[in-house]
Amino acid sequence: MFDFLQYDFLLRSLIAAVAVGILAPTVGVFLVLRGLSFIGAGIAHAAFAGVTFGFLTGLNPLLMAFIFSVLSTGLIDLTERYGDLKYDAAIGMFFALTMALAIIFIGLMQSYNTEVMGYLFGNILSITRLDILAILLVTVFTLVYVGGVFKELHFIAFDEQLARASGIPVTPIFSGFLLVTSLTIVVSLKSVGVILVFALLVIPAAAAYQLTHRIGVMITWAMIFGVFSTIAGMLLSYYLDLPSGATIVVLNSLVFGIARLFSPKKKKCEPAALDAMEREREKARQEEVPSQTT
Repeated sequence: MFDFLQYDFLLRSLIAAVAVGILAPTVGVFLVLRGLSFIGAGIAHAAFAGVTFGFLTGLNPLLMAFIFSVLSTGLIDLTERYGDLKYDAAIGMFFALTMALAIIFIGLMQSYNTEVMGYLFGNILSITRLDILAILLVTVFTLVYVGGVFKELHFIAFDEQLARASGIPVTPIFSGFLLVTSLTIVVSLKSVGVILVFALLVIPAAAAYQLTHRIGVMITWAMIFGVFSTIAGMLLSYYLDLPSGATIVVLNSLVFGIARLFSPKKKKCEPAALDAMEREREKARQEEVPSQTT
């Protein structure tokens, strides 16, 4: 069963699977709690437009993916703030625009490019040493950032208006979070692909949400689910000759189904569950308000 360990490319894939399995769900927890799950799809398609632009112009595809992601994220945020639109409408608009740009860029290419399709559907078995380095650097940076502003992100996720009233710099903190979200998506493109990357952001976090109301526990469960699904999906794709990205997401979905099946939130104790959620929000408020007034 472990004969894959003798191959360098499979060892690299295993490292990438663990790193992405930790990275994406960590970011995804706050997206789910903030009600911005769909933004992962919007950023992923902006990144794909950047990839196709990179291949069309001969520039670095991942660098272009990052630039397009950051620009798209910034425009979504500005449109929501100053365009009298909610986030879902702004995301949907730029989702369609960037996908249209990607199709135009592909149409302008002189010949069919198989590498472009690799970024679209993902192939964790094709990860290089440079890809590993990028994933590990982004993972460390993201964990440090999230750990540094954990209480603030916690507060913002549950009550943004009160966070602003308490003096928390919501805009720069959340803009920084969207930046690490963009980095997460860009470095995950090659492993699971544009179509499936946002599922890895959302599904482990959604599964973890079925099991707890505490955000720290939720992040832990999301990491466990993410690592398990990426490693198991990679192994299944290798031994059964299946598409790696799709296999990972199917396993994530199965994990969500099992978590939902055994979720304590299914029981007829909704008042207690709501009380627990309210206590968690109140705890976040109490932790932040004194720190901002001192």
